[in-house]
Amino acid sequence: QVQLVESGGGLVQAGGSLRLSCAASGRTFSAYNMGWFRQAPGKEREFVAAISRSGVSAYYADSVKGRFTASRDNAKNTVYLQMNSLNAEDTAVYYCAADRSEWSYGSKLTTYNYWGRGTQVTVSS
Repeated sequence: QVQLVESGGGLVQAGGSLRLSCAASGRTFSAYNMGWFRQAPGKEREFVAAISRSGVSAYYADSVKGRFTASRDNAKNTVYLQMNSLNAEDTAVYYCAADRSEWSYGSKLTTYNYWGRGTQVTVSS
């Protein structure tokens, strides 16, 4: 089992950047593929990015491709989401999630077994 805690959210102007972190408990962090999702008010939770156990493979939603980068440091039990060129449509609560199954690009919510509580990102226009 793994517990996830997101941090790094906040208020940023359009065009700005933020880096989210997700710290995981436990000694088997490297056994999990990790995902980032977001949920805006009144909308369903949607896929943002996923990164494989080793960090070699990553997959992004079209809406963030080229602006967001997922990375991880298995020695620190942490996964990151670097967000650049933010716009108002990126405003949402961002969640990280963990999955022990075989890497399959991780874009489906149902793939993930464990979720953090989220961190708010607000982009002002």
